[in-house]
Order: sequence, then C-alpha cells, then structure tokens
Amino acid sequence: MCRHLAYLGPPVPIRTLLLDPPHSLLRQSWAPRRQQHGTVNADGFGVGWYADGDPVPARYRSDRPMWSDTSFTDVARVVRTRALLGAVRSATPGMPYTVGAAAPFAAGRYLFSHNGVVPGWPQQVAMIAGGLTLADLARVMSMEAATDSALLWALAQRHLDGGASAAQALAAVVRLAASTAGGRLNLLLTDGDQIVATAFGDTLCWRADERGLVVASEPYDDEPGWVTVPDRSLLVATPDGVTATALPLDVPPEVL
Repeated sequence: MCRHLAYLGPPVPIRTLLLDPPHSLLRQSWAPRRQQHGTVNADGFGVGWYADGDPVPARYRSDRPMWSDTSFTDVARVVRTRALLGAVRSATPGMPYTVGAAAPFAAGRYLFSHNGVVPGWPQQVAMIAGGLTLADLARVMSMEAATDSALLWALAQRHLDGGASAAQALAAVVRLAASTAGGRLNLLLTDGDQIVATAFGDTLCWRADERGLVVASEPYDDEPGWVTVPDRSLLVATPDGVTATALPLDVPPEVL
C-alpha cells in the first residue's frame, strides 16, 4: 500500500532523490523491494517541495503512474529543493482514482502522506470521527477525495491547529485510528524543517549523512547507513538528529 519518502538537506535536484537512485521511488512504483501489501504503486503519485524564502510548499500530483509522466521528469531535472515529500500510490479497492487522492496532502507549511489502510472504509469513518467537532466534520466533508488517507490528514490537522506538535499530532491520530478501526498506519509529515513519521504495520527506514536526511518506506540504494525503524514507533528527524521511540499506544497486535 504505497511508498513514500521525505528529505531535508542541501538543495538538490528533485530527480537525485526520486528518479536517479537504483531503487528510487520511481522504481518502487513498479518494483518495491520491501512492500508487504500490494505489488505495484501505479495509481498516482505526487511530490511536494519547499523553495527558499517561501514556507508554503509547491506540489506536483497526478493520477497516472510515475513512470508514464514525462513532464514530471523535466520538472524533477531542473527544480532544486532543500526539503520534499514524495509518494507513489497503490489505491485501496473502493477508493477513488483521482489526483485529489494522491499524496502529499497539504495545509499551510505541512505536507502529509499515508502508507497503509484503514479497513472497512467508509463504514469505519463514523467510529473514527465520533469525537470530532462540527468544524472537524466540515473539514472532513471538504476533503479533496473520500479516502482513508485524507481522513487521517484531517484528523492530524485538528491536532496541529489545536497547538499540538507534529509528533503529538501523528501519535494522537494513530492512537485513535488503531483503537477504533485498526489498520496499517505509516504516516509521514514534514514542515520543511523536520520530518515526523510513524511505523505501524509496514516498513520504514532512515539515513542521515553529509548528503542530507532521508526518511523512507524502504532504502533507495544498497549503500550503508540505512536504519530500520521498529514497528509501532514514532520517528522525529531534524538535521540535528533522529530519534525513534515507542508509540504511546495500548492497542493489541490483532487489530493490524
């Protein structure tokens, strides 16, 4: 169910992160190596990136497979960025195949992606959204696409708007979704200065060196330095360091 990647570091062309590596996100769209659910990620893709002097990221998204979009190849060749979030999508049956369903989702300075699934969609929405306010429900109703990922993003925004840190917001979303509906809940969030992610039901790894910091569903090359994040972990990564701690959950493994 999808692959995603986030980067912080020196400005580089987008293609050096998403297209050029031997097992890049492009290659993962048809031949992922660690994906535990699904085989290809051909139901759309997207990338969001930050330009110097502008805290609001730009996005390029499509409902086509990444390998078929030659316009993106040109964009990725010439656009340089110090921070980005990219994703390729494997759509859950019953969910829309539209540009609006492709990550990254965005609000203000944030970019968000979900690798996984909330089972029973859309019947589980009422269970997850039961504690939402009218304003929260209005946000859910205005989602770009009726998907589980968009709902999780709406829930995360609720906490961010309430003053929670990015780490607190993602932990709260996973706790709520896991305790009500279960599922696979690998979430990825960046504001261009930090990367926060959860490992809950699928693979996650990171690497940090002089080339920058990368958090990804799986390594995009076989060079040393990649660190596997334990399942049920919350990762907080900045240029100053990376920490992975156990998610504060009381959820039995059988809900996965």
